[in-house]
Amino acid sequence: MFNNIAHRYDFLNHLLSIGIDNFWRRNLIRKMGQYHPSDILDVATGTADLAIAASKLNPQKILGIDIAEEMLAIGQLKVDRLQLQKMIQLRHADSENLPFPDTCFDAVMVAFGVRNFENLDRGLAQMYRVLRPGGRIHILEFSKPGKFPVKQLYGLYFNHVLPILGRIVSKDMFAYTYLPESVSAFPDGPEFLALMVQAGFRHVECRQLSFGVASLYCGQK
Repeated sequence: MFNNIAHRYDFLNHLLSIGIDNFWRRNLIRKMGQYHPSDILDVATGTADLAIAASKLNPQKILGIDIAEEMLAIGQLKVDRLQLQKMIQLRHADSENLPFPDTCFDAVMVAFGVRNFENLDRGLAQMYRVLRPGGRIHILEFSKPGKFPVKQLYGLYFNHVLPILGRIVSKDMFAYTYLPESVSAFPDGPEFLALMVQAGFRHVECRQLSFGVASLYCGQK
């Protein structure tokens, strides 16, 4: 599915979120920057927007992985255009079977990818495994607003307007119906924090963004 929409993915992200997705990524980068990571893993990197944003922290290395090769190809074009090849490397890999040894990254980050894991517990366990002791995880994901009137407006837009716009622009009949369905099924807020603790993370926290439309989850190994 993501290979099919790769050519319009960035445009649709910015259009359908009215550009707020950039603000959400900046929040993650600002939080992660407090710990000055040297080696960063970007899981489900897609077209590498988050990896490119993290380059502003001037780490030694950012490694982005994804299973969608067409998304990676577009990400690589962006990395090359910005001449960030020495810092950012993109690799085809499975988020639930990370091809890296234990304790090799200072930080792991994910933007809008964990809800697509087939096995969420395994994905969290893999990210925990590759983090160094004391390393930090930062996860940005859609969530479900709970307060009036944001909840009602969000439901109207996300479940009715967004799928129609997404289908028209992407020419994919399924992708932008899948998006609200996957968000609805995702265990956000305290439920997701409990899964992080179960995976071994400590000092977990959740910060709601844009009235709860998205959430930033953080934790430490």
